[in-house]
Amino acid sequence: MAAGACGDEKVEKGSEGKLKVVTTVAPITSIAANVAGDLADIEGVVPEGTNSHTFEPAPSVAEVLSKADLILINGLVLEEPTKKLAEGNLKRGARIVEIGTEVLPQSEWIFDFSFPKEEGKPNPHLWTDPTWAKKYADVIRRELSAKDAKNAGGYQKNYDAFAALIDEFDKAMRTSFATLPRERRKLLTYHDAYAYFAKTYDWQVIGAIQVENFEDPTPKEVAALIDQVKESKVPAIFGSEVFPSPVLAQIGKEANVRYVDVLRDDDLPGKPGDPEHSWVGLMRFDYVTMVESLGGDPAALKGFAARNVAPDNARYPQ
Repeated sequence: MAAGACGDEKVEKGSEGKLKVVTTVAPITSIAANVAGDLADIEGVVPEGTNSHTFEPAPSVAEVLSKADLILINGLVLEEPTKKLAEGNLKRGARIVEIGTEVLPQSEWIFDFSFPKEEGKPNPHLWTDPTWAKKYADVIRRELSAKDAKNAGGYQKNYDAFAALIDEFDKAMRTSFATLPRERRKLLTYHDAYAYFAKTYDWQVIGAIQVENFEDPTPKEVAALIDQVKESKVPAIFGSEVFPSPVLAQIGKEANVRYVDVLRDDDLPGKPGDPEHSWVGLMRFDYVTMVESLGGDPAALKGFAARNVAPDNARYPQ
C-alpha cells in the first residue's frame, strides 16, 4: 500500500543532491541502507530497542519526515502514529510506502497469540523471515529507482548483492536447523515476532505470553503455559531485551526449562559501523541463540559472516 502526492513531481534531494529516505524500525533501515549504499541518505526515526508497537514519535520527527522524498514503513498496522505524522507532513512529490502491506496479501496475514484477529492487527514481523526480507529489499530497490532513475543501475547492483547474501544466509539457517529434530523446533516467546519465519522454516510457535494491549497474562493463562511447556518437552523458552518478562522467567523456573532472555526483534547487535549491526547480523544472532539453546548445532550459522553488502551510511537513532 502506498500513499503520496504528485509522485512524478521533481523532488528536492538530500545532501550532495542525494535522495532523502526516511525509515522506521532498524531492520527496515538496515535493509534500505544495503540497497541504497552511498547513493541515497537513509535516516531511521524509531530508536533501536524501542517497542515499535507503542512508539509515539516526538514532534521533532515531523521535521525529519517533512524533508523526505521517500518514507519507508513496515505497514501491517505497526507504525500508525508515525504513519499519521508522515501523512500530515508529506512534502510535494514525496511518497509513503508500506512495504509489508504491499508484499503480503491479506489472505496470508497471520493472527496469533500476540496479535488476535479480533483486534484487527496482523502479526507485522515479516522481516524475521529472510524470504520476506528479500521481497522488502526488492520493493525498496523499485521505489528508489522510481525516484532516482539515474542511479537505478546502482540500486539494482546493490539489491543483487543483498539477495545473494540472503540466499547464503538462508542456506546456513537451513543447515543449522536440520541439526534439530522437528519436535525441538518449538518456540515459546514473550512476543511473537517469528510467525512468518516459523511457517517458512518448519518451526512451531507454541505460545506467546504477551496478550492484548501488551500486558502480562492472567495467573490462569500462566498456569496453562507452564503445562504446555512441560508437555512440549522443550529445553528452553525465549524472552527479549526489548520486552523484559518476569512472568516468562517464572514459567521457565516452574516448568524446569532454561529461560533465554536475549532475543531481539528490531535492536541490531553491535554499534553503527560494525558488520553485525545489520539486519542479517540481527537475524544471525537470534537464530544462533535459538538453535544453541534448543540443543542443535549452530556451526553453519556461526560460520556465516554477517555483513552489509554496500556502505551503510544510514542514521540510526539511539
